[in-house]
Amino acid sequence: MSSHVLVDRLQFTLTVTFHYLFPILTMGLALFIAWLKSVAYLGREDHRLRLLRKGAAEREQYETAARFWAKIFAVNFAIGVVTGIPLEFQFGTNWARFSNYAGGVVGQTLAMEGVFAFFAESVFLGIFLAARDRVSPRVHWISALFVYAGSWLSGFFIIATNAWMQHPVAYSRVGDKVQLDSFWGLITNPWLRWQYLHNMSGAAITGAFVLAAMGAFFLLTDRHHAFARISLRVGVVGALIFCVLQIFPTGDRSAHDVSVHQPSTFAAMEGQFRTENGAPLVIIGNPNTEKRRLDSSLGLPHFLSFLTSQRWDSTTRGLNDIPTRDWPDSVPLVYYAYHIMVGLGTILALIALAAAFLLWRGRLYTSRKMLWALMLAFPFTYIANIAGWTVAETGRQPWVIWGLMRTKEGASPASSVPSGTGIFTLLGFAGLYLFVGILFVLLIVRIVARGPDRSEVAA
Repeated sequence: MSSHVLVDRLQFTLTVTFHYLFPILTMGLALFIAWLKSVAYLGREDHRLRLLRKGAAEREQYETAARFWAKIFAVNFAIGVVTGIPLEFQFGTNWARFSNYAGGVVGQTLAMEGVFAFFAESVFLGIFLAARDRVSPRVHWISALFVYAGSWLSGFFIIATNAWMQHPVAYSRVGDKVQLDSFWGLITNPWLRWQYLHNMSGAAITGAFVLAAMGAFFLLTDRHHAFARISLRVGVVGALIFCVLQIFPTGDRSAHDVSVHQPSTFAAMEGQFRTENGAPLVIIGNPNTEKRRLDSSLGLPHFLSFLTSQRWDSTTRGLNDIPTRDWPDSVPLVYYAYHIMVGLGTILALIALAAAFLLWRGRLYTSRKMLWALMLAFPFTYIANIAGWTVAETGRQPWVIWGLMRTKEGASPASSVPSGTGIFTLLGFAGLYLFVGILFVLLIVRIVARGPDRSEVAA
């Protein structure tokens, strides 16, 4: 791989990884803000549905919680917008050949993400934050629902773009380009279904653990007890639900799609070099690409074959039966990222289960050990999400579009974007993002320090 392509990849890795730290939380929080606002609105005593019977004081607490988390959402959303803009430009600067080749397909979903999902999310977020006293309670509640819908619809169109790159469908070749034959075929891509649900459940896990962490923090510091209990209760229940969904069916079905359509990626994920009947599910091990084996491994016999095909003796293809030129660029990176994702996901699920048990027994709010565990757990949800995307994107290599275009063919010519220019802008992005990251932390610390005080939220 030429040096300028490597620099382009490193630059895109930096920008997309840093950017995604913010949509993870906005997509996750949007769901819980909509839930909190729905409880506050539908719990009104004069509401016909009477779905959620709450007293006036408790409804006001849910309203306060929704408004507080909307401020956290807004900061994440704003920083996400700022850090997302360079990604769009890089398609035309660093990856011009890819854009020229596949723009007729991926341009459809990227445009719809900006025009419909992003703008709708922005408009209704403004209504929710600034127009509570200017619109009716019903419109204010609907604005929260549309913020949630816009956030998740935005994620859908982005994942639809990525799913097409992972598993191209509904296209035809026209000269040296591809064009879209059916938009419906694009958004019903069989790869998209489980990838989208898996991604969104991962974001919801982050949102849930952030809620629980904030509630635990305020209880440990003996402040804002009503808000803390609501955030903790909603966060723990949400974390348990989405941790289960993350494992099954979304995780299971996503892995099945990879095993069927990207056997080299799946083999790298599992560190499997030999094609085997009744392949073991490896718990730990160290992939040795030089000797083409997995060292110091510990696995469950036949489990991998069963999980992929529901048969204990089915054949699982190994890397040795795949041309080396089609292997992921870094088999160890794919392997370790996958096991980090699975390992952290399992730990987070156990924490959520233990916390939910204590909540059921009425001991969660006074269990300092569990409160500390919940408060310290939320950063690992980010690591697990980034590790999952590392598996997806590094595992797809050496293809930028699976089976159609290799990554080195999608980069702009070295004469247009030489490696020196790429390194210069890479360092510039790193410095800028460091500043943006510090600013983000200061803003969040300021909001948390003020707390969910009702008058402060209204201001």
